[in-house]
Amino acid sequence: MIPQSVLDALKAVMDPDLGVDVVSLKFVKDKDIAVEGGRVSIAMEVATPSLAKREALAARAREVVGALPGVSDVAVTTTFVVKSVSAPEHGKPPLPGVKNVIAVGAGKGGVGKTTVAVNLAVALSKNGARVGVLDGDIYGPNVPIMFGLQAQLETVGKQIRPAEKYGIQVVSMGFLTQEEAPVIWRGPMLHSAIQQFCREVAWKDLDYLVVDMPPGTGDVALSLSQTVPAAGAIVVTTPQQVSLADSRRAIRMYQKLQIPTLGLVENMSFYECTNCHHLADIFGNGGGEQVAHQLDIPFLGRLPLYQPIRVGSDRGIPIVIAEPESAGSQAFMSLAEAVMSQLAVNAQRAVAANKGKIPLIQVK
Repeated sequence: MIPQSVLDALKAVMDPDLGVDVVSLKFVKDKDIAVEGGRVSIAMEVATPSLAKREALAARAREVVGALPGVSDVAVTTTFVVKSVSAPEHGKPPLPGVKNVIAVGAGKGGVGKTTVAVNLAVALSKNGARVGVLDGDIYGPNVPIMFGLQAQLETVGKQIRPAEKYGIQVVSMGFLTQEEAPVIWRGPMLHSAIQQFCREVAWKDLDYLVVDMPPGTGDVALSLSQTVPAAGAIVVTTPQQVSLADSRRAIRMYQKLQIPTLGLVENMSFYECTNCHHLADIFGNGGGEQVAHQLDIPFLGRLPLYQPIRVGSDRGIPIVIAEPESAGSQAFMSLAEAVMSQLAVNAQRAVAANKGKIPLIQVK
């Protein structure tokens, strides 16, 4: 048996997001295959940090190669390389040290946007990605509270050094102001702050920079669109109609700013009684998914109304850290899976558009 027969067998292993086999995608090449007697070793480099997808691809590879005549053992190792979705032709230079900028926004306040941004960042990191959080909510910088951080930003030469917690690099206006001091700024000052936080920070090799946007459709979103080539935006809503109406406006805003909408996530979607496990739709049911369908954008999932999520945010221990096995934590892990999948598809779609070879689907 030679590596070519193994490579041929691996053409039956399909990437679940891209709908293309791992050989065509060049996740595996002949140099990545070693054969010694009946033992086969395969090194696979995939396009997403997702542990679940990497394990699924490895399991399928072991299955198809293990069925070859003469194979007694198959060892598969997986690594990943996150590609940048944003291209230089967007007219905005990429951020040094950052591959993908993800804006997390909402049409109105009170929908748990910052909680989603923080737990999404931690969930992405738990998959092995290098992640940072930029607190773009200048008027209400709550990210430090949710990370349990009380830091003063330091500088490295002329650049700001991010604080770090749970392996996440963090920059926030909250590090520069006193706890109860209001930030009373006009548009030009906001624009300057966003530019400084984006381009004058020593971000270190980030796969994803999650930007917690202020609620509404104002200056910060415009400044972000003018400053960096964002990979996409996630809009957070709750099921009730007043939130959904504002979410439509936020989605349209990102579209006008030419920031791709990665999808809509419905927060506080349902409550499960801890005693009887009855599910209650306190804020309504199905509104977020319906809006996503109407606007033809991906629906990224539902997040529960779960008291420990709020408790963890107040204590500075995100639920994904505090209760990793809980339903609340798993909902954020699923959200991270959906975001990683959408970004991987968008990155490969850009490659396909340039080469005109690989047909791709959109994750919804």
